[in-house]
Amino acid sequence: MDALTSSTLERRPGSSEQVAFLPPESALEMSTRALRNFERGSGAADFTLKSLTLRRSYIFTGTAALTLGGCYEMYQVLQVGGITTLEAMVLVLFVLLFAWIAFSFTSSLAGFFVLLFRQGDALGIDSDSSLPQLRSRNAMLLPTYNEDPYRVMARLRAIHESVGETGSASQFDWYVLSDTTDPSLWIAEEKCFMQLRREAGTGLFYRHRPANTARKSGNIEDWVKRFGGGYDHMIILDADSLMTGDTIVRLAAAMESHPNVALIQTLPIVVNARTLFARLQQFAGRLYGPLIAAGIAWWHGSEGNYWGHNAIIRVRAFAQDAGLPELRGRKPFGGHILSHDFVEAALMRRAGWAIHMAPMLGGSFEECPPSLLDFAARDRRWCQGNLQHLAVLPARGLHWVSRLHLLTGIGSYLTAPLWLIFLALGILISLQAQFVRPEYFSKGSLFPQWPAQDPVLAAWVFLGTMGLLIVPKLLAFLLLLTQRETRKRFGGGFVALVGILIETLLSSLIAPVMMIFQSTAVGEILLGRDAGWQVQRRDDGGVPRSETVRRYALPTLVGIVMAIAGYAVSLPLLLWMTPVIIGLLLAIPIALLSSGSSGGAGRPPRLFATPEQTSPPQVLVRANQLATAAPTAIGCPVLELRNDTGLLDAHVNNLPASKRIRGQVNPHLAIARAKIEDAESLEEALRFLNTHQTFAALNSAPLLRALLELPISADGTGSRLKPAF
Repeated sequence: MDALTSSTLERRPGSSEQVAFLPPESALEMSTRALRNFERGSGAADFTLKSLTLRRSYIFTGTAALTLGGCYEMYQVLQVGGITTLEAMVLVLFVLLFAWIAFSFTSSLAGFFVLLFRQGDALGIDSDSSLPQLRSRNAMLLPTYNEDPYRVMARLRAIHESVGETGSASQFDWYVLSDTTDPSLWIAEEKCFMQLRREAGTGLFYRHRPANTARKSGNIEDWVKRFGGGYDHMIILDADSLMTGDTIVRLAAAMESHPNVALIQTLPIVVNARTLFARLQQFAGRLYGPLIAAGIAWWHGSEGNYWGHNAIIRVRAFAQDAGLPELRGRKPFGGHILSHDFVEAALMRRAGWAIHMAPMLGGSFEECPPSLLDFAARDRRWCQGNLQHLAVLPARGLHWVSRLHLLTGIGSYLTAPLWLIFLALGILISLQAQFVRPEYFSKGSLFPQWPAQDPVLAAWVFLGTMGLLIVPKLLAFLLLLTQRETRKRFGGGFVALVGILIETLLSSLIAPVMMIFQSTAVGEILLGRDAGWQVQRRDDGGVPRSETVRRYALPTLVGIVMAIAGYAVSLPLLLWMTPVIIGLLLAIPIALLSSGSSGGAGRPPRLFATPEQTSPPQVLVRANQLATAAPTAIGCPVLELRNDTGLLDAHVNNLPASKRIRGQVNPHLAIARAKIEDAESLEEALRFLNTHQTFAALNSAPLLRALLELPISADGTGSRLKPAF
C-alpha cells in the first residue's frame, strides 16, 4: 500500500478533461466584524431623510392608533366586575399580538396605494425600458448542499441562457459552490457540471468544499476570499432559484448607477407548485406578496433587508463590512449564525451602505416546500436562526430599522407561543368563572372579585382583529381588478375571488397547526436542542400515512383538550373557539389532503392559478424542460469514476490541496484506509465503507487510487458492486 503515501494521482494520458474547474484566484480580504464595536465604512446611504421620516411616522402612528383602540376595546371587554390577574395577563398579550397585526396592516395599506398609483422604483429601475449596457464584472453564485444535481444544473443553465439572450453574457461568470457531503451527489454534480460546461461554453466554474463550515454564509465567504477581488457584484442564488436575464442585467446596472448601494433584494415569486399546500402558498404569495413587499420597501427605503437569495450584492461592501462573528456559547444560540442574511444586511447598513428592495422588478422565482411537514422542518431551522438574533440585537452602531428587522424576525416565531398562551389563559378564565369559588373581599376590598366579560363587545373585538387580517387580501384583489392582463392570467376576477375565499378558509385551518409546530420549536430551542440542517425536499409532498399520524398527533391532542375544556365550561365557549379547535382536530386529514398532488400533467386547474402558471416565462419553461429531460438515477460514485476516465481525471486534479498536520487524524479517512487495505476486491471495499468513509476516500487522491486498483467482481463487469451506503 505504498501508493497511499503518494501526494497526487497521476493524470491519465490522453484524458479528454484536462481543464481546471476554477479560474486563477483573485483574493479579497474579508475580516470578521465585531458586534460590540465598529468603525464606520466608506459607504453613505443615499436616501432623503425627510421623506422617509414622514413615511415611517405614518406606519408607527397608524400602528399605535390601531393598537390603542384595540387595547381600549379589549379593556372594556374584561373590566366588567374588575380586572383579575388572569385577565390582566390576557390584556397584555392581546396588546402585543394586536400591535403585531396592526403593524402588518398599516404597511400593507401603504403598499396598496404605492401599487394603485404606480409609484416608481426608488432606484429608478424601469423594467419597460431598453436594457442598459453593463461595464461591471459580475459573478453568479449558486451554493448547493446535497441537492439533486440534475435539477440544480438545469436551473443554472436556463438562467445562463437567459442572460446570454440579453447580449451581456461577457460581463458574467458562473460559480457552482458545492458543500455537498453525499458522495454520490458530489460525483454526480461534477459529472453534470462537466456536461454543462461542454454544452454552454466558458465562464462556468465549480468549487467543492470538503467541509461545509458555517453552512451557506461560510460557503459565500470562502468564495469572496478566493475570487471576490475579480468582481464588482455577486448575485446570490439558492438551489431552487430562477431569475431572468433581463432582471439580472437591470440589477447590475442599478448597482453601477448607485455606487453607495450594497445590496438590492428582489421579490421571489413561488413557481412549480405541485401539491395543494404548495399551490396555496404559490397563490397567496403571488397575489398578496407584491402588496406587502411594496409597502415595506416604501418605508424601509435604504434600510432594507436581505432574504439570502435572488439578490445582488456589492462584493467590496460585503467583504469589508459583512464578515460574521461566531456567537459565544453553545448551540442552539451560540456558534455560527444560521440566519446570516438579516445580520449581513444590518452590518453593511451599519457601515453606511444602502440596502434596497426592488419589489416591482419581477423576473425572480423560487420554489416552496411541498407539504406542511416540509414547511415546518424548514421553519424550525429559520426559527433557531432568528432566535440567535437575540445576541445580535445589542450590537453597537446598528440602524434602528435594522434592529427592527431583527426584532421582526424574532417576533415572527415568538408570536406562536404567545397566541397559544393567550388561548390557554382564555380557557382558564372561563374555567375559573365556572368552577372556582370567587375570592371575596381580597386585599381588604368590600367587593368580591368575579371573573366577567362583555360577550357582545368581545365579538366586535374579534371581528375587528379578523378585519385587519382579511382587509389586505381584499385590497390585493382590488388591485388585481385594475390590472386587466394580470387578472386574466389569474383565471379571471371571479376565479381569483373564489381562490381568495378558499385560501383564507384553508389557511385559517392550517394556522392553528403551525401555531403548535412553532411553539414546539421555540420550546425545544429554549431548552437547548439544536435543529441541525436537513436537506429540503423539493419534489412532492408524499409522506407515509403512519408518519403523518405520528407528526400530527400533538396538534390533534391539543385540539381534543381544548374541545373538552370548552364544552366543560359552556357551549358558547366551545363555539367561540371552534375556528382553532376545528383546525387542530382536522390536522391529519388536512395534511393528507394538502400534501397530495394537485392537478395532472395536462392543463392546470384554474383554481389557485397564477400568471407564472398560466403563462410561464421562458426561463421557467426552459428550466423545466431541462429538468424533465435529465436522468433521475444517481450511480455509485466510485464506479462512476472508474468507468469514466475524464471524470476521474477532472475530479482528482480539482481536489483542493491538503497538508497533513502531525498529530491530527481524520477518523473517517483513517478507518477508510484500514478498510481498503483489508479488502480483497472493490466489491468488498464498497461493502465495508459507509458514507462518511467513502466521502473521505473521494477527497484523498492516493486513497482513491488504492481503492480503484482493487480487483473487481468475478464477472469482470462490476455490475454486482453495491456500496454499503
